[in-house]
Amino acid sequence: MTGRLIARKPVLRLTPDGARRRPDALAVEEPLELRVAGRALAVTMRTPGHDVELAHGFLLTEGVIAHAAHVRDARYCNSRDDNGRNTYNVLDIGLAAGMPAPDVGVERNFYTTSSCGVCGKASLDAVRQRTRHSPRADPLRVAFDVLAALPELLREHQRVFDRTGGLHAAGLFTASGEALVVREDVGRHNAVDKVLGWALLQGRVPATGSVLVVSGRASFELVQKAVMAGVPMLAAVSAPSSLAVELAEDTGLTLAGFVRDRSMNAYTHTDRIVTTATTLQASTPSPPSCINNATAPT
Repeated sequence: MTGRLIARKPVLRLTPDGARRRPDALAVEEPLELRVAGRALAVTMRTPGHDVELAHGFLLTEGVIAHAAHVRDARYCNSRDDNGRNTYNVLDIGLAAGMPAPDVGVERNFYTTSSCGVCGKASLDAVRQRTRHSPRADPLRVAFDVLAALPELLREHQRVFDRTGGLHAAGLFTASGEALVVREDVGRHNAVDKVLGWALLQGRVPATGSVLVVSGRASFELVQKAVMAGVPMLAAVSAPSSLAVELAEDTGLTLAGFVRDRSMNAYTHTDRIVTTATTLQASTPSPPSCINNATAPT
């Protein structure tokens, strides 16, 4: 599979010492068309590999399925390239008997880029989904030191990133810091879908007692994906968006951002993060000094 994950291309390397040509390792990006019962549902740009997990995670976070038993089978269609070889870029999902077809709002009118999983939604109403696995009552508690170390543990599993520098990563961890699964992809939402698809196939949805860690920012869609899978805590290396924080607050998700260098910002439901401090003192800013207009300097 490594051959489909990494492509080698010639590059002109420029430095203050001069220029030289050399091969460079690039992360592969290819389209994947997802179909349900032969009907095209979405096209996403992804890193090949773990496509069945990706499909399960996508359908879970879109509210199409809630359990692995809701999927009957997954098979690659006979998609051929110019040389007659199967591209493995079209995956058809068969739903279990009695499962309704995806609502029209799930369909992407256009392709989904590697940086956006919401782009192309048929309507605004289709953007926000209702979860069947609410994390609100999850009793998870994670020690601050454990949570602060998770991005480093995630980084240790980024094998393709080590060679290309061009992939996002997502991982599911236990409260004690054990890595359950880590996936890489050119798209941050694809990496999360692969992780959550793995959890679904392993019977771990709802993903109670777990922490989802992402290598980049925490967007609205990543928070929503976590909530749809019943994940009680999301930790991001970079910043969350305002809407991500609002959604996390509303749904009972603990959201931490800027988790790096042994520090973090905890935004919502912070009681799940256990610190050694007995009290948290918030400094009260002094009121601003007033200057009499009559005596203000000119």
